[in-house]
Amino acid sequence: MEEKKGLSLGALTAAVVTSSIGSGVFTLTSSLATGSAPGPTLIAWLVVGFGILMLALSLNNLLLKNPDAEGIHAYAKEGYGNFAGFVSGWGYWLSAWLGNVAFATVLMSSVGYFFPVFKSGQNIASVLVASAVSWILTIIVNRGVESAAAVNTIITVCKLIPLFTFIVVGIFVFKGGIFTAHFWTNAAGNIAGGDSIWIQFRSCLMIMMWVFVGVEGASMLSSRAKDKKDAGKATIIGIICLLVIYILASILPYGYMSQSALAKINQPAMLYIFQDMVGTWGGAFISIGLIIAILGAWLSWTMLPADTTMLMAEEKLLPKKFGEKNKNGSPTYSLFLTAGLIQIFLLILLFSEQAYEFALSLCTAAIVVCYIFVALYQIKFSYKNTDMGQLWIGIFALVFQVGAISLAGLHYLLLCCIGYLPGIYFYYKAKKENNIDGGKLTNNEIIFSIIIVVLAIASIVMVATGMIKI
Repeated sequence: MEEKKGLSLGALTAAVVTSSIGSGVFTLTSSLATGSAPGPTLIAWLVVGFGILMLALSLNNLLLKNPDAEGIHAYAKEGYGNFAGFVSGWGYWLSAWLGNVAFATVLMSSVGYFFPVFKSGQNIASVLVASAVSWILTIIVNRGVESAAAVNTIITVCKLIPLFTFIVVGIFVFKGGIFTAHFWTNAAGNIAGGDSIWIQFRSCLMIMMWVFVGVEGASMLSSRAKDKKDAGKATIIGIICLLVIYILASILPYGYMSQSALAKINQPAMLYIFQDMVGTWGGAFISIGLIIAILGAWLSWTMLPADTTMLMAEEKLLPKKFGEKNKNGSPTYSLFLTAGLIQIFLLILLFSEQAYEFALSLCTAAIVVCYIFVALYQIKFSYKNTDMGQLWIGIFALVFQVGAISLAGLHYLLLCCIGYLPGIYFYYKAKKENNIDGGKLTNNEIIFSIIIVVLAIASIVMVATGMIKI
């Protein structure tokens, strides 16, 4: 009897871990130390880990029981209609290319280890080189060149070897006295403005949620499992493994340097912490691995936003132009539109006080919109099928996503509304082009569109008056 082909439990677990780890883990410690001591940070990791596990289990359940849905935005469309599908899909698209802006700042900061002119990651020299990289990757993808399996293997090795080396060395140099000196008290003079455990906890949420962006892609691998039962197990084991890696990578440095010292370290923090631990070679070691890893991830994420808008065009949520492919099978219009927006945003970073944090926060806020719709559909689907276990998983996922974004960054959601303004126009154009609902927005769609426009205008005013700082 022929053995069934597919991914084993071990292979699925490895896929969950490797596909979720990105550049964010290399910047964690300094970002967290700016606002939180070790104790509140550990509490935040446990809460975020639980919330992300609920989301991943929801995605896994929906994929196995509703395999016909294509793309994460499809759940919003199936559950709540075309406009919800558009809102979710456009949010996913926003998140994907905003993530590339975050990649750009970390990449240039890493290159800055060898060439100090790029060290800040957001000066004119950095923006020029990052812009060139962005357009080169866009042209490569437009020519139909995809990330090969061999390339992915190299990228994975470049991510994991420096990461695990850092963790092992971090364990050996860890000093309990330094770690416990200010375990609950924020001694870094943080931007949150107080020592309260609650305030410190809140300051961690957006940063921690950022490093889990992409976990939805890992859940999609469930359909390739040798045994469908392994998919859920791999999701749980994978999320726990990720949590352990993230906790060790971000918490161990608290036992090597004081929190105030960690908060002042340049990004990517892991590079400079490791250099302090082992010498100059350590910084170069982390930097080279990080540069290769970011370039590989950036290539994949250059394809992702274009693929998202292409799928939305096929589902008539965007005009046909977004779905048009060139002779190489690439959606040229979507690719170059996205590249143009990335270019504009890279220029905006010249005027941002904290470029990396701003980009990652917007990216995370945008994708939370999609995650909320996933949780809502999980609740609706499970209720319809009287599956109480999955219903509670959906409820927990929803409460976490809504609660976390409310505590960490509602103003970032407001800023994301600006990004929806052209999207609403394109959605209306798609309805007209395909003669859906007589080529007009429905009453509900008009109401929700007005709300988004009003929030976008409010956010522009708040930025102009300094109420929201970028």
